[in-house]
Amino acid sequence: MNTIELANYGPVIPVIVIQRLEDAVPLAQALVEGGVRVLEVTLRTPVALKSMEAIAKAVPEAIVGAGTVRSVADLQAVRDAGCQFAVSPGYTSEIGRACLEIGLPLLPGVATGSEVMTAHADGYHFLKFFPATAAGGIPMLKALAGPFPDIAFCPTGGITPETAPQFLALPNVKVCGGSWLTPQDAVDRKDWARIRELARAAGRLRA
Repeated sequence: MNTIELANYGPVIPVIVIQRLEDAVPLAQALVEGGVRVLEVTLRTPVALKSMEAIAKAVPEAIVGAGTVRSVADLQAVRDAGCQFAVSPGYTSEIGRACLEIGLPLLPGVATGSEVMTAHADGYHFLKFFPATAAGGIPMLKALAGPFPDIAFCPTGGITPETAPQFLALPNVKVCGGSWLTPQDAVDRKDWARIRELARAAGRLRA
């Protein structure tokens, strides 16, 4: 799989932080039932790897990816957990080349022109623009389109349901990442119906 193909499944990739293993499968099921199949589960909690593994086994319709991948060791661990792609908050050639070696598709994070050039030199043409709002948002993406017409982006970080359509309207944006699909208060209350509705609403964001 090429990570650019992830954009074919909908305009938003949820950025998911799972605090309790018991929430992993019902949360993933709610998102998939709402039409969101691509799930980025971040490596930010002690139960992250087990959550990825549980989702990969119990929700076969989901395309499970690992977010916050920061090392080669992370890459091996998430692949062993059943993840189909990885997302990094920044980019190093060590991580980029390791992904190519083990056959794990990578959506690498960039925030500057130099990082775009480094990732592109290693063979990556679809990049995560992070942290999107803090790093310049829409004006920065428009500026990057000039020197990098062959690069596509997935902006993530600070994007809301209100601003997502503006990002998605940019020619060099194929999909955006968002944490609003899985609000912690809804997960704490196990309000899976709300998660399903947020997923359905996300599917309608692209004009």
